[in-house]
Amino acid sequence: MADVDKAKITVFSSSAAEPVGPYSQAVVTGSFVFISGQLGMDMKRKKLSDTIQGQTRLVLESIEKILIEAGGCLDDVVKTTVLLADMDDFSAMNRVYAEFFNEPYPARAAFQVAKLPLNAMVEIEAVARLKER
Repeated sequence: MADVDKAKITVFSSSAAEPVGPYSQAVVTGSFVFISGQLGMDMKRKKLSDTIQGQTRLVLESIEKILIEAGGCLDDVVKTTVLLADMDDFSAMNRVYAEFFNEPYPARAAFQVAKLPLNAMVEIEAVARLKER
């Protein structure tokens, strides 16, 4: 993590998917972490997983790695936004999503969108509140 005296700290995890544009993986301000939308990129193959389940799993693993880099964990997530290329994939995405979060679950919105970067099936962004250190 960068200098903690700054009002806005960028976070980068080399074990999470790299940004596909001019944005940070995450930004910390105060006790909040704002995680940019993540895609289901397989870092070894450098390509998207072939299934909605695989992409969802890789997305949430990336979010978890970014949170760890920021000093948090998935239990710190208070809000997610799920973008789907096809709302018919909602149930399959939701089954994988449920494996990553415990009660009380984060607030969430889910939308179908016309198209996602790299023709991904799912993109998820998250907001987390870090515990006092």
